[in-house]
Amino acid sequence: MIMRMAFRNIFRQKRRTLLTVLSMFGGMVMAVVFIGWADGSYNNIIDNFTRYNFGHIQIHKEDYLDRPSLYKTIDDYSSIEKILRNNPHIDSWAPRLYSVGLVSVREKSSGARIIGIDTEKENQTTAFNKKITAGKGFSDESAYEVIIGKGLAKILGAGVDDSIVIVSQAADGSIANDRYTIVGIVDTGNEIADRSSFYLPLESAQELLVLYGRVHEVAITAKNLHNVLPVTNQLQDSLADSKLTVASWQEFASSFYMAMKADMEGLWISIFIIVLIVSVGVFNTVLMSVLERVREYGVLKAVGTKPGQIIKLVLAEVNIMAFFSILLGIIVGYIFNYLLSTHGITLAEGFSYGGMEFKVMKAEINARSFYIPALTVLLSSFIIGLFPSLKAAHTDPAKSMRFH
Repeated sequence: MIMRMAFRNIFRQKRRTLLTVLSMFGGMVMAVVFIGWADGSYNNIIDNFTRYNFGHIQIHKEDYLDRPSLYKTIDDYSSIEKILRNNPHIDSWAPRLYSVGLVSVREKSSGARIIGIDTEKENQTTAFNKKITAGKGFSDESAYEVIIGKGLAKILGAGVDDSIVIVSQAADGSIANDRYTIVGIVDTGNEIADRSSFYLPLESAQELLVLYGRVHEVAITAKNLHNVLPVTNQLQDSLADSKLTVASWQEFASSFYMAMKADMEGLWISIFIIVLIVSVGVFNTVLMSVLERVREYGVLKAVGTKPGQIIKLVLAEVNIMAFFSILLGIIVGYIFNYLLSTHGITLAEGFSYGGMEFKVMKAEINARSFYIPALTVLLSSFIIGLFPSLKAAHTDPAKSMRFH
């Protein structure tokens, strides 16, 4: 009976119903789009920064991250590759070898960080070849080639085709030294790293440091940022007995993680403001709807309708309108978020974060961009609807009918 009357009242006052539904619908769509775009923007920054710098996940010898050492190597790299190849959530991976040394070009010298990379896998994992700003990548013919960071090239006054000498320590205790030809200069966007980066083909680095078949790190990218933690846990279980550690980007890029976490806390403040705006909009619409119907509620009480029944009637009307507003808001919000996730919003002026420049911000279609606005509209319409419904239930029939 109550539901039948509620539907009848809703469709009887089409203009009032339309205004109420539009208010809820507008708040719902605004919240869906804002949360989807904000989540997409943050996840885009995180994904690009980690994917094209460190990888989403890294594997090392235990304690390597805390105390790096030339001797803490991954000795059975081929067995790890088999595990990675069989995981459907892993996109790509790249082995790396690290050390330090002294490099010189003509009369200038500087400290350098030796980084041995598997060219093909590094290109797939971090798009290394796209960061080369001068020269070219490694060729297959020569093992005596090197790519150096933009900052290091500036310090040394070096350019493409110059000869560069490096002196370091090999794993067997001997002096590691050799002469290479600079074939490329790379700009990773990280100015500090580029001041010391000295990239060698992995086999050349292994030969220089006498670490044949061994690496210090395996950088892994997941197919989706949301797969990072599950994949990390799976790899930890698979490598539990190998004295290797598996770390996600939140651990090995902790400073970046803390910065993003602080920004996300600011995002929740913005979401709260959006939720508050939606709630206030629902309150105003429902309250005005009740105030316009004082005479109607007076008549209901005059014919013997109990206060509890009036409260149920008002709440039923509000919740029915909220349900349709949510349903329509989800459809329209999904369309907007889909378009924003596909095309994004091109910023008039790009911004840099963690050494990377971002010009296009894209939205993300996820569950919370729909359930948070839906719960907001539903709960606010119910809770806020209680106050007008109580007012309607305690309307004095004689006064309300006389006044109107």
